[in-house]
Parts: sequence; structure tokens; C-alpha cells
Amino acid sequence: MTGFSPSALPHFPPPHADAPQDWVDRSLLAGPGGEECLHFGAPLDRDALRALVEEQSLRLAAAGLGSGGTAALRLPPSVAFVTVLLACWRLGAQVSLLDHRLTDHEVDAAVARLAPQVLVGSAHRSAAALRGFSEVEPVAVPRSDGLPARTGHALIQLSSGSTGPAKVIARTASDLLRELDCYRRLVDFPGEGEQVVLLSSVVHVLGLVGGLLNGLHSRAALTVPERMTAAGILAAVAASDRPTTIVGVPFHAEMLAGVAALPALPNLRRMVVAGELLRPGLPALFTERYGVPLGTMYGMTETGVIATDLDGTLHPAKRPVHGMELRLVKGELQLGAASSPYPGLDDPSRWSDGWLHTRDAAELDGDTGLITVLGRLDSQVSIGGLKVDLTEVEQTLTALPEIHEAVVVFDGEAIEAYLATEAEADLSLVRDGLARRLAAYKRPRRLVLLPRLPRTATGKLLRDPAALRDTAAAATR
Repeated sequence: MTGFSPSALPHFPPPHADAPQDWVDRSLLAGPGGEECLHFGAPLDRDALRALVEEQSLRLAAAGLGSGGTAALRLPPSVAFVTVLLACWRLGAQVSLLDHRLTDHEVDAAVARLAPQVLVGSAHRSAAALRGFSEVEPVAVPRSDGLPARTGHALIQLSSGSTGPAKVIARTASDLLRELDCYRRLVDFPGEGEQVVLLSSVVHVLGLVGGLLNGLHSRAALTVPERMTAAGILAAVAASDRPTTIVGVPFHAEMLAGVAALPALPNLRRMVVAGELLRPGLPALFTERYGVPLGTMYGMTETGVIATDLDGTLHPAKRPVHGMELRLVKGELQLGAASSPYPGLDDPSRWSDGWLHTRDAAELDGDTGLITVLGRLDSQVSIGGLKVDLTEVEQTLTALPEIHEAVVVFDGEAIEAYLATEAEADLSLVRDGLARRLAAYKRPRRLVLLPRLPRTATGKLLRDPAALRDTAAAATR
């Protein structure tokens, strides 16, 4: 089986049977009424948030959503997204998250795949691309062909799809609470009285759990910048007197590291990024510019946070979070998981015998327990009988001064590199730099220079060879 088919699954208990019935009220909405918890253009305190969640609960119930029901959310980052999500969970419904940037065709395909009973969208168009959030009115539309929850999961997400078709991934309420407990145990992660400036998508795991849910749980105020530009992000940091952590992906760190004139940011504690390997030199460059660490995290949609280096002292290694069971099998990192996070998918190459197969190559230090993620396991290819690690080639390229970003792929015959450079970059300097650093059999046969590399909706670099070639072809027209 290659996809998710709700009708093919046996019936399971309601989505929140594994967690206290009032887990949303106790773990996410609790706290002093006047305490600021969200900032989407204006501050929102906990009393106001609770009132809005109650209002959305009544609207969703009127649309037919209840315990054991299913809802799909297609909402941009907004107060509406937060309140509808929490309202669905308070009603005992299972929630699927759809990125608001998907096309109608992609949404139709996802809805057919997920079969929600209620689809919640926006009555208005989303804000422009560089806006950090929107002001929208949610509209709940009942679907006559929707199905009730067939698994005991609270959350259904789609993977980023950076290397191919998105996977359907499910998590229980208790697993979300477990991850929030992991964040609580991280001394350097934002907590009560602090601020998180969130750049990551709230539809995906870092922005959703590490940003939104952890902010509500730990009582750290969550701010989404009005504009996702360097100036907009720094303005959001400067506007608060709380100790502040920026949470995003490496792309955001690259953008901020390139800012020429910085405002005074006395309350900035650190930036934390996840989703991709950092290019060599970026942590040092960021710290030189801002005087604070660029921390990193490693995680998966299937499990959330796995390991961290929040103060940048372990780079490139990371320390596993509390309770995470890790092992290496033939160089692949595997995680202890009592059950498969892929509903309806029977694939032992992804989960088997209580172990989740990450498909990431890693090194595990038996003495310290530290983990170093080396890249995707499928990035290791054979060229003329010789093994080449495409991640090594990428890291070598991005260490060159002419290169901002690189994606290296193998088409079955040769290595290709897609490079983001300055317009005046000299390709001969790139080739000379590679010749000094890499053996001939490791060097890309083809170098493609682009003003910018294509990314997924979550900001990850796209690694699908066909899509990369299409981007290169379009750039030459």
C-alpha cells in the first residue's frame, strides 16, 4: 500500500482516548487571563484566546463536528488558525493540516485522500507572500462524503515533500504532550516570560509544536512578524522587552546574517533553526553579526524534536532530548517508536519492530550519546564503483565564497549541482575551488547557476531532480 485510505482502516478509539479529555484546556489554554500569549499584529491575552476558542467550538459544532469527527484546516498563519485548531481538539476531533499555499488542485487531492467531515477555509484571500500572517474569517464547510476518525490520532500532517510525494503522518495527543515535555526540559529553550519570534510554518512540526504549542504550554509569548523580511523580523525582535528567541529554518538565518545595518537588539538571546544541515561557516557568521548563538535542532514530522544544540557549542553534533531512544543500523539512524506513525501504510522500510527508520545517515557517539546527522542515506551514490556522499559535495560547495546555496543530485548517471550565486559569480573559480577540495570522481559533471534555488512551502530546498531541471530551463528562457 502506498497511500492513506481511511475507509480501509479498522475503527479505533476517539482521537484523544490516550490523553486527558481536557488536555487542551489544561496544557495549552491555562494561565492568567491578562497574560499576553500571541501577537499577530496586536497582542492577544489568554482570556481573549479562550473566548475565541469557545466561539469557534460553537461554530464547528454547528457544522456537525464532534468527538471522533474529522476536520481539515486550510488557513494561513493567523489568530483564526490557532483558535480553530484548538477548538477542533477541544471537541475531540481529529485535525488534518493543509498548507494554505497549496493550489486548489493540490487541496482537492489531499481532501480526497484524507476524507475530512469538515473543511475549514478562509472567507478572504490570504495576505501577500511576504506577509507573516493574515487576518481571515474561517468558514467551516461540512462534507457529505467525509468519514469519522478511523485511528486514535489527534493530528494528521503531510511531510514537506522536498524529495518526492508527501507522506501522511499521524500523531496522538499524548505524543504531542510528550514532545512538549521534551521542550520543557531544554534549559535554553524559551519559557515563561520570554518571547518567541516564529518564522517557521505553523502547519509543519517545528512551527506547530516547537513554536505555537510550546509557546502556549510554556507561557512564552509567540510573535509572528508582520513581514517575513529581514527588516520585518528584526523589528519584531526589537519591539519587545522580553528575552527573545528566533525560531526558523536555515534560509532565515542566511537572510539575517546578510543584513548590513543592525538595529539595537539587547533582548535577543539566540536563533534556533531546523530542517536542513547548515552550510559551513554560517553559525560563526551569525554569531559575529548578532553576538548570540545560532542553535540547531534535528527532528522529524513523525516524532517532533529528536536532538538539539541550542547554544551552538556542539556543532555539528547534537544531544538527544529526554527519553529519545536511538540506534544505528548500517549507518541509518533509527528511533524507538511503539507504533507506526503512517496510518494505512504497511512499509517495513519505514517502521518495523518498534523502530522508526529515519533514512538519515548519522554517527552516534557511544561515550557521550551525541548524534551527528550526516544527511540523507540516499545521498550516498556509486560513481564508477566508488562511493560518493552528495551531502559532502554540497557542504564543500557552500563553503566556497562564491556560493550561497547548493543542491546536489544524482540522475543515475552523473552528479549535478544547482547553485545560488551572485549574478557576477565566476564559474571557473567554483570549478577551481572544487578541484582543490574534492577528488575528481566526486565533482559534479554539471554546474547550474541560478539567482535562487526552488524551495518547498516550508522553506526547505527542493531536491527533486526533475523540478530542479524545470527551474533551470525556465531561468534560461
